[in-house]
Amino acid sequence: MADKNGPDGTGETGRGKQHEADIRDDDLERRRRDLEASLATRRPDRLEGKDDAKTGSVAGYGQALKLSSEFIAGIVVGAALGWFIDRVAGISPWGLIVGLLLGFGAGVLNVLRSAGLVSEFGTGDKPRDPKE
Repeated sequence: MADKNGPDGTGETGRGKQHEADIRDDDLERRRRDLEASLATRRPDRLEGKDDAKTGSVAGYGQALKLSSEFIAGIVVGAALGWFIDRVAGISPWGLIVGLLLGFGAGVLNVLRSAGLVSEFGTGDKPRDPKE
């Protein structure tokens, strides 16, 4: 024999023998609206994020172009100065080699400064958080 301890006295949990036709449309509509409101408070940026994603990717490309150009510029300037020193001092190829190495180091330092991971020389400030 079934235990009659269920919420509707039938021993079953849930709606028991109540049919789906008995569920009112306005009750379902009210529950749907409550669910939408609850989800909207948990994810408020969901609808706004579509436009921001396009803007963020463009900003990301701009940042990548800026960082790569600073890195390449450091190497090119170092190589040019090394080549010039080779021609003037006649110590070929050592000026170009040293210039390339110094240019590479300067390019890496410029990228780190632009990304905010290294503070500017002589300011004594802490590096800024890149997440800001």
